[in-house]
Amino acid sequence: MARLSYKLGDFDLVVRRSKTGLGLFAESEIPKGSCIIEYFGPQLTAEEEEKSRSKYLFEVHSRKTIDGALRKNTARYINHSCRPNCEPNIYKGRVYIHSLRRIRPGEELNYDYGTNYFNEFLKGICACEKCKPTAGKRRPLAKKMAAKKVAKTKKRKAA
Repeated sequence: MARLSYKLGDFDLVVRRSKTGLGLFAESEIPKGSCIIEYFGPQLTAEEEEKSRSKYLFEVHSRKTIDGALRKNTARYINHSCRPNCEPNIYKGRVYIHSLRRIRPGEELNYDYGTNYFNEFLKGICACEKCKPTAGKRRPLAKKMAAKKVAKTKKRKAA
């Protein structure tokens, strides 16, 4: 894998409405592997982290957590997806967001928040493409498989 660059690109990004509230969208094309934006904010002590009611905490390592609640930290608007187009990378105690693939203009930026966060806050309500509810929708292949299973059961009973 190619070595990542931590020099921020000059990409046009805009905050606007998404399916889950506000999101960060690309206004220009972003090539694969590009350093898009830095997630920044004040560093919290363990005590401050426990007391914090912020929704924008990013744990860098066991002794460092960033509170990204500052309005000028537009990276805080990047939402979760189980099929992300970005990923956070930690370099020298700072958090940078890189593209995993080419991102087209108008596309929302998203990354996977991790298993712990997902299980704690998003399980059952995740609105990403991968987790869209499929209740009431049966796939044609599933119908065919169910029909074959019923036919086999009928043959066994008849024999």
